[in-house]
Amino acid sequence: MRTSLRRRVHEIVEVGRPGDGASRLFDTALVVLIFLNVVALILETERALYLKAPLLFDVFEASSVMVFTVEYAFRLWSCVEDPRFAHPVWGRLRFALSPMAFVDLVAILPFYLIFLGLDLRFARSFRLLRLFRVAKLGRYVVALSSIHRAIASRREELVITILVIALLLVGAAALMYFVEREAQPDAFSSIPAAMWWAVATLTTVGYGDVYPITALGRLLGAIIAILGVGLFALPAGIISSAFLDEVQRRRDEAACPERCPHCGERLDRPPDAP
Repeated sequence: MRTSLRRRVHEIVEVGRPGDGASRLFDTALVVLIFLNVVALILETERALYLKAPLLFDVFEASSVMVFTVEYAFRLWSCVEDPRFAHPVWGRLRFALSPMAFVDLVAILPFYLIFLGLDLRFARSFRLLRLFRVAKLGRYVVALSSIHRAIASRREELVITILVIALLLVGAAALMYFVEREAQPDAFSSIPAAMWWAVATLTTVGYGDVYPITALGRLLGAIIAILGVGLFALPAGIISSAFLDEVQRRRDEAACPERCPHCGERLDRPPDAP
């Protein structure tokens, strides 16, 4: 009976079967609670608004932590139903060290820090960790997992692009330092100092606090700005393409969920089908 109850809890708190109303209700309730927590944290930073109803904010925070604590305890208790975490001790430890379980722990940790004898002024800084609760949405929102898989599928291209951007950033800062250092010794005092201008220019932000004043510096700045427009668009294009491929893959799986594990061909297709 205990095993069957644990299995049912695991089905509810993790991804349940299609049509499982209890699991869907559980996921929906937690998503709503996470959004409300983020809204509460944002409103709490408005001091005048917080002082009008501090008890309301504190009660909501305590209630939310209790819910998230129970959720974490249920996940830790029932995780042994997953073959990956089957061992009653080491399996639970492996689960606790998994990325999503770590996020669940960090989401509730700030509330309990004040009970560890820490200086309250020091503990308050950990309240910002409550923002980790929004990361819990990755467990329930399919689109977030799709983005993760899309980025993972293009990690090599993204790493190469990032390396090229880093090289361009260092090269632009070095060139501008040698061109502008005599005309603006304060603004371009070193290559690291020139990197601020390079970042603002390559990302097309252009804050305007640091800019070249010599003719050669302006020509170089224009070339670097044009290069930045195209180069910084590469990661967005790579991720967009990967995300479209992931969406198409999901549609194919929905249309034909059963495929051969070796060749990937549809199992429901007639033998003479093209």
